[in-house]
Amino acid sequence: MTPYYGQSAQSMRRLQYQTDICVLGGGLSGMCAAIAAARSGAGVVLIHDRPVLGGNASSEIRMHICGADRHGQIPNMRETGILEEIRLENAYRNPQGSYSVWDTVLWEMVFQTPNIKLLLNCSCYDASVEQDTIRSITAWQLTTETHHTVEASIYLDCTGDGILGPLAGAEFRLGREAASEFGESLAPEKADSQTMGCTCMFRARKHDTPQPFTPPKWAYKYPTDESLGIGRGHRVIDMGYWWIEVGGKGHPIYDLEEMRDELLRMVYGVWDHIKNHGDHGAEYYALDWIQFLPGKRESRRLMGDHILTQGDIEAEGRFEDLVAYGGWTMDDHTMGGFRVPHLQPTHWHPAPSPYGIPYRCLYSKNITNLGFAGRNISATHIATSSTRVMGTCAVMGQAIGTAAALATKHNCSLRDIGQDRIKELQRILMDDDCYLPWHKRQINELTLHATLTATANPEPLRDGVDRPVGENDHAWIGSVNDCITYTFGAVKHVKRARFVFDTGLDRSFTFTWLEGRQPAALPQELVTDFEIEALVDGQWQHIKAIKNNYQRLVYVDLDLAAQGIRFTPKATRGARQVKLYGFTLE
Repeated sequence: MTPYYGQSAQSMRRLQYQTDICVLGGGLSGMCAAIAAARSGAGVVLIHDRPVLGGNASSEIRMHICGADRHGQIPNMRETGILEEIRLENAYRNPQGSYSVWDTVLWEMVFQTPNIKLLLNCSCYDASVEQDTIRSITAWQLTTETHHTVEASIYLDCTGDGILGPLAGAEFRLGREAASEFGESLAPEKADSQTMGCTCMFRARKHDTPQPFTPPKWAYKYPTDESLGIGRGHRVIDMGYWWIEVGGKGHPIYDLEEMRDELLRMVYGVWDHIKNHGDHGAEYYALDWIQFLPGKRESRRLMGDHILTQGDIEAEGRFEDLVAYGGWTMDDHTMGGFRVPHLQPTHWHPAPSPYGIPYRCLYSKNITNLGFAGRNISATHIATSSTRVMGTCAVMGQAIGTAAALATKHNCSLRDIGQDRIKELQRILMDDDCYLPWHKRQINELTLHATLTATANPEPLRDGVDRPVGENDHAWIGSVNDCITYTFGAVKHVKRARFVFDTGLDRSFTFTWLEGRQPAALPQELVTDFEIEALVDGQWQHIKAIKNNYQRLVYVDLDLAAQGIRFTPKATRGARQVKLYGFTLE
């Protein structure tokens, strides 16, 4: 092999891109933002500073996706849209529960979406700003020794830490507000810079023979259960624990390396306690994985035209510009975490599920082309303790990604969308199976004026609500081989059919290693096989036969002229009953 000799300056490549939207951060909020924008026709560059996508849900951190359903405790509040699509894809492709396969599923979701350029291992470090508008950003890709400069119309900061915000001069906050500022009863009397901490977890695996454990000398010692502190249970020993947490007084960004070192001392000390100090049923268990990248809960929060507060959440957030929803408790972790064992590690303050999140919390108040989603949205510390969970972050990401694509389409600012086109944004989100509480999806004229017949009451299929809400199931309920028919009375052109199938929103469906929470398979309720017929010249003709469906929202292209369309479910994944939440024609 001939050696290559070159100058060092030549190895530092510089590449430039011009695109509609630049998304920073490849956690679930950034992924959903990028996918939503690209599917809406916008060109997208997605920059992520890690080798894998998913953020706190990735194999590097392995946190389960929490949301408004609170692991199934609040029925029918599970987030749908792109997040549900990802969950179903993973359940189909990854029934064994491999985190490497999960990483691949997330990567594939982005990589195979047209209009997205993905840059992994790439960190934004500079921004060019003119007056109140970002003109370009520059990022360094460690693996390729390349500087990437991106010029875009709109930038979306979904980094969690709000990395782009300070570079662009966007207003932001870090820490806790005083109770008096927004009238928040849960806030401290005086404002401070403290934030919720970071966690490193571990995974243990059971073996066929006893597994001894010798702790490293630098590990902390916890000789008794009492030394772990109150509220820090460790009954489940194969994965833990969210309460191994440091932070509070330390800076959540600048001090992260020191926090990681401290967390490793704690993790190994806790495992030493489980293995060597008392009978915890761990004789056959050994450590299989240690989290080296701390999972963050809170850092910068970028300020928008509205700051979400405790009062907004408690009042259910019934905003006119509602584009996403939450429902997790105001889960305010104790400042100091594991270092204050005499205090409970967190306080779960009540919150309604659902509550609305307004669009005004998702774009910058002083930088015209900066939007954001995730734990860095415009909210107080107390409100963030609820909105920070990944299910909520994902639906906010889909909302701002869709809004950004809409802004590029209409050549307007993100603020203009909220003022002039919020109804259009809400309509698109609901068409894409995002649930917006207290809103109904608009039904088009073709579907609305057709005659709809079925073996049972079919009207819920076009009532604009695609999930159970309250006492109303909003579903057609039938059996395999029952037909649902639209007839028009005249020949109409039908572009496609839209279906919303049952995926068991009444229970938890979370990818996790936590005992008893990992779904074994795709929901049995899902319709896997179905047929579509068209009424042409007075005769029903077979048009499409769909096999092995595993998604909730399904579009079937038809592009035909007909006097009617008929749908017939042919098989489910095991359920005897068929539920259909939406069947409309375009």
